[in-house]
Amino acid sequence: MHDPAARDEADPLLAPRTVRMVRRFQAPPSRVYRCWTVPEELIRWFPQRVEGSLAVGTRSTLVFPNQRVWWDVTVLESDRRFEFRWPWGKDGAWETTVSVRLEPAGYGTRLTLTDGPFDLRVPGVLDAYAQALEGWGEALAWLRGVVDFSSDLRTRPY
Repeated sequence: MHDPAARDEADPLLAPRTVRMVRRFQAPPSRVYRCWTVPEELIRWFPQRVEGSLAVGTRSTLVFPNQRVWWDVTVLESDRRFEFRWPWGKDGAWETTVSVRLEPAGYGTRLTLTDGPFDLRVPGVLDAYAQALEGWGEALAWLRGVVDFSSDLRTRPY
């Protein structure tokens, strides 16, 4: 006889997914933190423009060449942690929490980015999960270009 509970345990879509990326930077945590929390620094590597404040409890809009994306800042811990809500999908129907944690690592910084949860059973969320994996990987490469090499690595016209 087939046990339905055993099938649920083996279902790869049952547990929500979280994107987790770890990167090292050759700069102190305070420098990397400013790149996320100061609009003039953020636009050097991520959006073209920031509309609004990056203070806790505020919604700001990040303006990219082909889209506008809102984010709600939820946590600011100086030189240690930055968190925000991020929308996915055409209409922003799926929201995740992105956490950026910074730790001293030798003479530099260890950054851990997590984004989730992504419930892959919900229509469209698998695409959002794939976009998050690709997008955050690319964004962290751009951040490293600015922090470690003072170079804008973005290929899009900014």
